[in-house]
Formats: sequence, structure tokens, C-alpha cells
Amino acid sequence: MLIPFSMKNCFQLLCNCKVPVAGFKNKVKSGLIFQSVSSDIYQNLAVEDWIHDHVNLEGKPVLFLWRNSPSVVIGRHQNPWQECNLNLMREEGVKLARRRSGGGTVYHDMGNINLTFFTTKKKYDRMQNLKLVVRALKAVQPQLDIQATKRCDLLLDGQFKISGTASKIGRTTAYHHCTLLCSTDRTLLSSLLKSPYQGIRSNATASIPSIVKNLLEKDPTLTCEVLMNAIAAEYAAYHQIDNHINLINPTDETLFPGINNKARELQTWEWIYGKTPKFSINTSFNVLYEQSHLEIKIFIDIKDGRIEICNIEAPNHWLPLEICDKLNSSFIGSKFCPNEITMLTNILHRTCPEDDELHNRWNILCEKIKGIM
Repeated sequence: MLIPFSMKNCFQLLCNCKVPVAGFKNKVKSGLIFQSVSSDIYQNLAVEDWIHDHVNLEGKPVLFLWRNSPSVVIGRHQNPWQECNLNLMREEGVKLARRRSGGGTVYHDMGNINLTFFTTKKKYDRMQNLKLVVRALKAVQPQLDIQATKRCDLLLDGQFKISGTASKIGRTTAYHHCTLLCSTDRTLLSSLLKSPYQGIRSNATASIPSIVKNLLEKDPTLTCEVLMNAIAAEYAAYHQIDNHINLINPTDETLFPGINNKARELQTWEWIYGKTPKFSINTSFNVLYEQSHLEIKIFIDIKDGRIEICNIEAPNHWLPLEICDKLNSSFIGSKFCPNEITMLTNILHRTCPEDDELHNRWNILCEKIKGIM
């Protein structure tokens, strides 16, 4: 049953927070089930952070159900340039987010269900949670062949991945979250989670590609709503709590004081890109010049999302060495992103001699550099 999570509900249900919080004061008998009314990835990730940071989960586990508009979510220690097609994401208007937990990169849309299981650190058990999900799915469709793997994925028919897992373990609390593919856009998923960028060298955590399938393809009755209700019912039965899905608004500061600051932080360039582990790009491309191809070499070191070392090598007769040196020195310290390169290129154009042919070659070079960002 869905019920709005009002202030009245809130006072009746939650208590014993780690810090004094308006709206979370009275008693939780044994646990809660939340569902977000938002489809914004940053707001929903902020709910995870808020519950992890503020709620005392001793004897009161929480299940959080949430779905997002099209988004790509990378793990805490991952490199977005290595994991996804950032240019295509910009074209399609797909958001990029970095979560606090580890693990690999996933694609979210409204056909994917996200489940977050909050417990104390002592009660943290990913396999128990996945078995609960399997029981819920089989309660809806007993013929489903679904198994949890040692990597804590869920496989359909022994080969198709329908769920991936990640987690965050704090000093006293922990959460395990997983996806569940119901009716997601598999074509877009496949296109977005394929990096076109060449020559990246990085020690960042790399995702492991898998063959995926939607549950709705197996059985058209397995809609997101049916599956969320089934998982909530199984969770309530297992934890012996009321089977109520409490609807929450992740932007409501009366329930979650300070949550909008958390959401804003998750949207910053410094968090999404700046937290990328140090990496380098060593690549080359050819340009056509007087009916022959010339090789341009590019070596870039990126730290905290900014260019630390830049070395562009082009034949001197195509682009003079002093121009290359000017480009190299100008890029150092700048954000490794197309907008920054465009701005720097425009500034440099105004400081260089008016040479249309030279500017054209400069533009070709800068467009190639932007193509690896």
C-alpha cells in the first residue's frame, strides 16, 4: 500500500537519529519502506547519503525504492571517460552522476528499479538482500529462473544479468544497493556504456561488461509497479513490519534538513569529474595536408579532472612549434572538458596573428582534443 510520507507519518515512524533532526523524533518499531516521488538522480542519491549519515538503524532497517530519468551512474572510484560515451550523453541529455559507493557503472531510466537496503554495519548482508529479491520475483512468477551469483549479481536463465550490486560501509551503518532491469532501454544502455575514447591509462575501477535482459521481456506482466510492490511485501514479511510503502519527497527540508545541499554537491563538476583517479591519455590522429596524411600525437596527464601535463606534437610545417607550445601551456590547469577547451581556444585566437589558415588548423586540432573529452 502506498501512503504519503507526511509530517504526521514521520513523527509516528522515525526516531533516535544520530543528530537532532526535525521530523524524525518518535519511535520506529522495527523498520520502514520508502519510495521516492522524484526521478532526479542527484536527489535520490542524496536520500541515501542523508539516511546513512543521520538515521540510527539499530533494529530499524530501511528499504528505499527509487527510479530515475535517464542517467549514467559511475562508482566512487571510477573514470567517466573510461566508462561511458560522454559525447552521446550530452547529445541525448542523459545525466552523469558519481555515487558514494564503489562498484561499476550502470544506466538508469524509469524502466530500472533501484533498491537500497540500509542496516547497521553488523547486520550488513548483501546475499540475504538478494535472496529476498529472488523470493519476491518468484512469488509473482514462480517459473522465473533467477540466481544470485558470487559477485552479488542476479542472473536470469543462467546468463542474462538483471541486477548489479554496490555498497557503502560506514563506521556503524551500511547500505547495499542494487538495480533491477524491468523495461529499460537496452539499446541506449548499450550505446552509453561503451567508451569511444582511445589511449586511456588509468588505475580506476573498471566495470565488467555483461549481457543484460529486461524482466518484462520474459513476462509482460512484470512491470515496475508490480515488482516494487512484491519486493516491499517480501521485505515487510521478512522483517515483520507493516507492508506500507511510504512516499517521500527528497527535496523536503522539513523531513530531511540539509538534504538539498547534499544534492547540490552531487551535481558539482568537482565531485562528478574532479574525483576521478589520476589518468593519462596517449593517442594520435591523422590530418589531411596537401594530399598526404600527417600524424598528430597527443599526451595528456589529468589529475583531479584538470590537465596537469599536456604535450601536443604536430609537424612544424603544419603547425609551428611555438603555436603548439602555446596550446600546451594554455591547457595546463584547465578542466578536462569541451567547454573549457572552447573558451581557451577563443581566447588564444584573439591573441594570435590573423592567419586564417593557421586558425583553421588550430581549430581542427582543438576539435580533435575535444573529441576525447
